[in-house]
Amino acid sequence: MNHLTLDHTPTLAKQATWLTSPFLLFLSYLTISALPGFGQTPGSTAALTQSFDQYRQQALQEKLFVHTDQGFYLTGETMWFKIYYVDGSFHKPLDLSKVAYIELLDKEQKSVLQTKVALTANGGDGTLFLPSSLNSGTYLMRAYTNWMKNFPASYFFEKTITIVNPFKPLTPSPTADVADLDIQFFPEGGNLVDGLSSKVAFRAVNASGAGQAVRGWVLNSRNDTLTTFSAHKFGLGTFTLTPASNTNYRVLLRDETGRQFTRSLPAIQPQGYVMALDDGNPNQLTITVTSNLGTPSTVYLFAHTRQAINQVEAHSIDRQTTFLIDKKALGDGISHLTLFDAQQKPVCERLYFKRPAQPLTIALKTDQPQYASRSKVTLEASIQGATSQVTPSALSVAVYRVDSLSSPNTSNILSYLLMTSDLQGGIESPDYYLQPETPEIAQSTDNLMLTHGWRRFRWTDVLRPVSRPSFPFIPEYSGPTVSGTLTDPATGKPVPRKLTYLSTPGKPIRLYVSLSDTAGRLLYEVQDFYGPKNLIAQTNPQDSLFKLTISNPFSETPSTHQWADRLPTESQATSLTNRSVAMQVQSTYWGDRSIQYKYPAVDSAAFYAKPKESYLLDAYTRFPRMEEVLREYVLGVMPRKRQGHFVLNVLNEPYRAIFENQALVLIDGVPVFDMDKVIEFSPLKVKQLDVVTNFYLMSPAVFSGIISFMTYKGDLAGFPLDNRLVRLDYDGLQLQREFFAPRYDRPASAATKSASSRLPDGRTLLYWNPNWKPNPQGKAQVDFYTSDQTGTYQVDVNGLTREGTPVFQRFTFDVKNTPK
Repeated sequence: MNHLTLDHTPTLAKQATWLTSPFLLFLSYLTISALPGFGQTPGSTAALTQSFDQYRQQALQEKLFVHTDQGFYLTGETMWFKIYYVDGSFHKPLDLSKVAYIELLDKEQKSVLQTKVALTANGGDGTLFLPSSLNSGTYLMRAYTNWMKNFPASYFFEKTITIVNPFKPLTPSPTADVADLDIQFFPEGGNLVDGLSSKVAFRAVNASGAGQAVRGWVLNSRNDTLTTFSAHKFGLGTFTLTPASNTNYRVLLRDETGRQFTRSLPAIQPQGYVMALDDGNPNQLTITVTSNLGTPSTVYLFAHTRQAINQVEAHSIDRQTTFLIDKKALGDGISHLTLFDAQQKPVCERLYFKRPAQPLTIALKTDQPQYASRSKVTLEASIQGATSQVTPSALSVAVYRVDSLSSPNTSNILSYLLMTSDLQGGIESPDYYLQPETPEIAQSTDNLMLTHGWRRFRWTDVLRPVSRPSFPFIPEYSGPTVSGTLTDPATGKPVPRKLTYLSTPGKPIRLYVSLSDTAGRLLYEVQDFYGPKNLIAQTNPQDSLFKLTISNPFSETPSTHQWADRLPTESQATSLTNRSVAMQVQSTYWGDRSIQYKYPAVDSAAFYAKPKESYLLDAYTRFPRMEEVLREYVLGVMPRKRQGHFVLNVLNEPYRAIFENQALVLIDGVPVFDMDKVIEFSPLKVKQLDVVTNFYLMSPAVFSGIISFMTYKGDLAGFPLDNRLVRLDYDGLQLQREFFAPRYDRPASAATKSASSRLPDGRTLLYWNPNWKPNPQGKAQVDFYTSDQTGTYQVDVNGLTREGTPVFQRFTFDVKNTPK
């Protein structure tokens, strides 16, 4: 198999109907900033460049990176995380989508935990409490926006998290069977072609995705050995072969245990092109293209870094031609080099990784290399080369204990944005490739590029662009949205042009309306949507035969990522017990005081703002029937009977007339259409009554006044709602939880000890701050205290500049019973 057939290229989702104007404005900005030399493209390559540019405008790529405080947890602990939100091309912070979706998937691809987090220009942050209902295992954490759901799940941020439930028997992870080795071959450029020499990369991994050291021999049909090879690192390596289309080849491999495997090479093409990259020159890349077509032709080389075009060039070719690419023209990270034939069909593709020439670094230090328990630690960060233009707007920092259980968190923003997010499949030890370059690291990096080829689009979609872009999921650029559908249950067909209502009983009063489109889809843009909600969705009773369904806001597309459980072994039982005891002690003695939430400022006024009339019923005579209340002192409401049923009309005050149509009547924000039920409802349960005495426009609806009844607790007080409406529990954005850690500012003496200083301190996470702000000179400082848990502690710091440069650094210090 080759790169082109194993491209794993995602198929664009079905495209729907509309984009928002702010979104289009952003795309226009992205296009202009990406192509400063667009007008200078040679005429022969203009069509290719224009098609690529048009596609990028239609399919903006977003990226999320999630910094978790650790990579190993026990149930009963809290996972803290910071979300970085950037555009996929330049990695600049975005302020488009306002909601991120976070979930944990188990081995069966079932979502066991889900949450929604508010996004701003500085990203977002949140927590996940890990309940005791979880089983021990390795889970996949993934994060995405609503817009990202238009594309395959390969676009989502993903990382593995190990969680152990100490209250359930631990089943050790089975050892990956070497007989299950996955061995694949990847000719450079994509294909083996008859008579043309090619570099062939290979990848050998076990069931858990770890690379395996193997040796190999390429044999022809007469069992002659044509070449030998061995894995270089992480089960990756290369060999060179000149294939013949009339020869059968097989590859014999042997691992370190002596087991043998036999595999076949990818199919050999009778005619075509091969490409070879030479990185020997420090200033430029040499791309050699060879063909066996036998007739002169034209080939095009198209180079881009994350869809930002670097170079497009056309050459004539008979047997061979060479392209030169200035390395300065390529962006940092992964670039795609694609070869097109004369008909501008892609025939070869190669990935190249450009290491940042002058990476921004963070110098971390503590005031001491070693501390006693319950000692003050002063941590300082200094961003090397920082200026007012490149200083990160905020850093995220975690300080946690590392031992045989909790190995260092291998995921960081630098390796993710520059490498992992643009490669297919799991990458073993991505930090390794971003170390200072050596010949060994350079070779390993090139092997990685040859074996993990992938791009975030298909060339067929680029070369046949859609004239009018449309997608089923729009960016939530104003805040959370609730979507649904309206269908006819008898036929299953969508019901268009029907008005629907969505409300969340309680305070403040909120109501949302949506008119179903031609496909029966509904969309409600909600506000002040925090914490658990009780949603009530309905149509007008005259449309009650239609089926209204609220959609699951989380992606139902399974992950393509494969992972294996990595659980503690019997030799780690003591460490696991000690950490479990520390967690339980911490929860028992500090649980209540450590849970502190930051409540957002929301507008307490009802959606209709200040009404013309407002009545606090306790200030008036308490009549036993609602009809008497409305007739005696509510000026703007006229209760009447028509055909034996009550109708409540509102005074159209600007014109001193009565509206002919029924007013919108609400009980704690829920529309009510049966006025007989309203009249029978006990006024003793109603605290306040508001009346809007004019037309009220709530696009696409216009109401002839509003009558809003509010109960004391905002819980409908037992009002009998229509049993045909949809009622369900629905989580809004999570409330931000503040990280809590005790401080030991005073000397520990019998006279001055506070109550908290006498409590055991079992923290293994000493400090977490998702928004550690450096000063204009790029320096930041923070103080925190060690706990009773001795050992080695690691500091992980991630950050991102306003110009899209990621930064990462880690640092360790020790905590012992007595100071050094």
